[in-house]
Amino acid sequence: MKHNFGAGPCILPQDVFKESAEAVLNFNGLSILEVSHRHKDFVAVMDEAMALTKEALSIPDGYSVAFLQGGATLGFTIAALNMMRDTKRAGYINTGTWASGAIKEAKKVGVTVDVFASSEDRKFTYIPKNYEIPTDVDYIHFTSNNTIYGTQFQDFPKTDLPLVCDMSSDIFSKEINVADFDLIYAGAQKNLGPAGATLYIVKDEILGKSTSPFMPTYLDLKQQIDKESMLNTPPVFSVYVAMLNLRNLIANGGVKDMEARNNAKSALLYAEIDRNSQFKGAVEREDRSHMNITFLLEDEARASIFDAMWKEAGIVGLPGHRSVGGYRASMYNALPVESVQVLVDVMKEFERKA
Repeated sequence: MKHNFGAGPCILPQDVFKESAEAVLNFNGLSILEVSHRHKDFVAVMDEAMALTKEALSIPDGYSVAFLQGGATLGFTIAALNMMRDTKRAGYINTGTWASGAIKEAKKVGVTVDVFASSEDRKFTYIPKNYEIPTDVDYIHFTSNNTIYGTQFQDFPKTDLPLVCDMSSDIFSKEINVADFDLIYAGAQKNLGPAGATLYIVKDEILGKSTSPFMPTYLDLKQQIDKESMLNTPPVFSVYVAMLNLRNLIANGGVKDMEARNNAKSALLYAEIDRNSQFKGAVEREDRSHMNITFLLEDEARASIFDAMWKEAGIVGLPGHRSVGGYRASMYNALPVESVQVLVDVMKEFERKA
């Protein structure tokens, strides 16, 4: 058995893998890979995926859901274009690589960006606090969970301005109040489904109000919502698996129960990091992520020994991102607590051998 702590393509429930694999061979007589997105069978899949998203997150009336392509990286541009208003200014919080990418893309489409809070001064090892939110901007943007560095907003920014969030790596992992946001976007490949789809949750009031002189049809959320995510051929397989995964999530207690399980998993590993003389956490304790736990060896000279031990235990995906090093245990929704215990046991044994 493999214990998948990888940060990229997500671990999914085994039942979802099995059902999606069967659909590759037979989805009402065709393969899901060849069924037309206009066929009533797939239209029903898309409708259910949208409905289950609204159910899982308790999305209130006045919001729409879309499943598009391009990943959250394209979402950086889509968010900036659709939220641009008369001032053509926006406030961004910079907490790492993906937040920095969102800032860069906003500037490319003509947004004047005010980075009013940043943790770059300490290599993104904490979440900024006690910042003053600007009032002369069209919207506020932040990234809720920082996959590479292992930090996470425990409390979201409070503002009366339109609030935009990239929730790629922690959506569906904990309860949120969607009504606090005007736009949420998230790549599927963490807690939702396989790579290929990107989820957008958008307040209907903001649609069609952009002042950008540059608005390709595909990037216009109003056009996408009006066409019910069918403006062009959607990522059929990714949406189908996301639908199966949402069914599984709701059948197993929903986001509330998942949050409790995720908190228990992260508490188990953080307790061992803090107890074990051979390891140390990589970020500020109060800002630690429940999804991506980053940690370091006290003695890097012993790295080859630790690496051999966790590989022998069937653990995969543990090395930290190439830009920061160390280790990163990504613990998305479908990772069982038993896998976390295997890692903890390896860490205990590593300490005994010191």
